[in-house]
Amino acid sequence: MSLLVNAGCGPLGGARLPAMFKDWQQLRVDLDPSVQPDIVASITDLSAIPSGCADALWSAHCVEHLYSHDVGRALNEFSRVLTDDGFACIIVPDLQAIAHYIATDKLHEVIYNSSAGPVTAHDMVYGFGTAIAQGRQDMAHRCGFTPTLMMQRLQETPFAEIILRRRSQALELAAILRKRASATDPEQRNALLAALDL
Repeated sequence: MSLLVNAGCGPLGGARLPAMFKDWQQLRVDLDPSVQPDIVASITDLSAIPSGCADALWSAHCVEHLYSHDVGRALNEFSRVLTDDGFACIIVPDLQAIAHYIATDKLHEVIYNSSAGPVTAHDMVYGFGTAIAQGRQDMAHRCGFTPTLMMQRLQETPFAEIILRRRSQALELAAILRKRASATDPEQRNALLAALDL
């Protein structure tokens, strides 16, 4: 059975995992023990996971919770735990897209409703305010990404292949990273992107 590391998994059942992972074994990692992860750890230190054991790694809306100087450490850990044919999918807020709401003085207007409650541009830039107000300081955002900066940070990693997509409707950036360059044809690559809803 294929193994997926869900890095920064959040609460059980709260992850928006693509359907392609429904039959995979999932190893849930989170810094917050209250979400009952399999491993309580920062994504900057996945030493509890053996090198080269995971077929895929999923990290949605987690990397922006790190300080900028820790992003590279996390990305290197993502690479380390993957098999040679493994891939990572990383999703972060797209600050360039969110900037439109700030520039038009809509910083605190609700952009969409999540299962946790209404989300504003302020939440996307600084972290989900409701959770932070409840004492969950780990929900604060400590860095952010535009497409150019995201690509620069990804190119500093050991990953051999990087695909970066803008998910405009969700105001997100999504990256697929492979440890080694894919020998597959464009149709197979596009099938993976479609399976990951990218």
